[in-house]
Amino acid sequence: MKNTFIFRSLLVVIISVILVSCNNSRNYSDSSRATGWKFNSKEGGFQVNTNYREQETGPGLVFIEGGTFTMGRVQDDVMHDWNNTPTQQHVQSFYMDETEVTNLMYLEYLDWIKQVFPPSEQKYRNIYNGALPDTLVWRNRLGYDEVMVNNYLRHPSYANYPVVGVNWIQSVEFSNWRTNRVNESILEEEGFTKRNVMYEDVSAESTFDTETYINTPNQVYGGNDEATRGGKRSENYSKNNDSTGLYIRRKDGLLLPSYRLPTEAEWEYAALGLVEIRSYNIYRGRKKYPWNGQYTRDGNRRKRGDQLANFKQGDGDYGGISGWSDDGADITAEVRTYAPNSFGLYDMAGNVAEWVADVYRPIVDDEFNDFNYYRGNVYTKNAINSDGTVKVVTTDSVVYDTLSNGRIVARVLPGEIAQVPVDENETYLRTNFDQSENRNYRDGDKSSGRYYEGFQENDSPSKRMYNAPIHEVTPNENGTLDKKYDESDKRTTLVDDAVRVYKGGSWKDRAYWLDPAQRRYLPQDMSTDYIGFRNAMSRVGSKSKTKKTPKHRR
Repeated sequence: MKNTFIFRSLLVVIISVILVSCNNSRNYSDSSRATGWKFNSKEGGFQVNTNYREQETGPGLVFIEGGTFTMGRVQDDVMHDWNNTPTQQHVQSFYMDETEVTNLMYLEYLDWIKQVFPPSEQKYRNIYNGALPDTLVWRNRLGYDEVMVNNYLRHPSYANYPVVGVNWIQSVEFSNWRTNRVNESILEEEGFTKRNVMYEDVSAESTFDTETYINTPNQVYGGNDEATRGGKRSENYSKNNDSTGLYIRRKDGLLLPSYRLPTEAEWEYAALGLVEIRSYNIYRGRKKYPWNGQYTRDGNRRKRGDQLANFKQGDGDYGGISGWSDDGADITAEVRTYAPNSFGLYDMAGNVAEWVADVYRPIVDDEFNDFNYYRGNVYTKNAINSDGTVKVVTTDSVVYDTLSNGRIVARVLPGEIAQVPVDENETYLRTNFDQSENRNYRDGDKSSGRYYEGFQENDSPSKRMYNAPIHEVTPNENGTLDKKYDESDKRTTLVDDAVRVYKGGSWKDRAYWLDPAQRRYLPQDMSTDYIGFRNAMSRVGSKSKTKKTPKHRR
């Protein structure tokens, strides 16, 4: 009995040592390997988070472990439009929304804007109006769809259906808002900001922005120090005369990276979900859809014959025969109606197509880059005041854009840091980039533009990279907008730098478009009744969440 007790005690000690070793495998030690000085000494020295584990998964997201795959390899190409040339790409690990952004999620965004920037006040009206989805996208000149025009966005019956009628710009602005609200909540929950600060201390002159908090925390919430440092943990730091923990910094690892639109490469990789056909370091076969197999119907014995997504199956067939519907939907469907793919993502085929971050080009330049491919970079930096402080946007300096369709949208809101293009101070003698604007870098598609060789960044609009239509919208003296259509019959393309890629088939598409490799494009300021979006988030740190184990040792 005594020997058994000793053996068990030793076993507990060994296991504890192993667990402690594993838990500290990604953390710092208590002292510097460079100097031998202790970290986080009360007497001073370098203060660092030595207990950091890994990035938390943000609300609504699932983890996507990165890897290599063949991008643009379509199973069918009946269009023969040569814009899906297969390229081998590698995508870093990231996070993606489990479902498409729903009406309920977007209504929360609209409600916040309405509370903080009341549209009843003239100077804020365009902020709210510019964020509203276009419900008129449901109208059809030979169809009766007014029930969707009036109800789809706001009626509770459609609360968990994907939001539509949002253009690419609105999708980006929603992503920015979501980032700030999530990080604002984290700071309150961790006891750094005042309790209920997001409800009681927020107004047009007093908002929270993540980058503003990191760069100049005393300017968030309108400079209200009680709101910014009113949490219990901040109070404890103040009582102990310790100023190091009053504000959270990027180095603390508490705040999450930005919610954003996924890149085209990320979206396609996540939609394919190749992990289910992986064997060791190869893929067993190819996938045509987000699910395994070559067909749109379920092969499972209990669900055999059921459609795995909602899409248009033929002329006049959006759902199947009454009483035994093929896919259970005629327009969009409630999210999570169909089974997820192997990454746990719902509706990566069917329901709605989705905006991605990329500017559209018919080619993917894998000869220059095959790692985290993305076309659309416009590098900026924080604007700096004459006194050296960062320039924070006020209620009197909101930036608006008038879109080609005449809609006015806010592109920067009060409380955010104003941005300016990078200049020669950042680009001098660099080999990896030499200017702020990079959407046209190594474009190479000469057949789409008349001035490919001679185009310069400061050239006139008539000498643009692409000879696409130019619609003019200018304000009149009376405050209305003068809208002029480009009626030229000499335009050679619809592609320009304001055209974005959207991916995936929708409820309105044939099965051909359900292939994740298929790609289409639309001007970024246009919206439809079949395009929505979901968010992604970059992963910082390790590629995998679990330690890899050789298969022969499992």
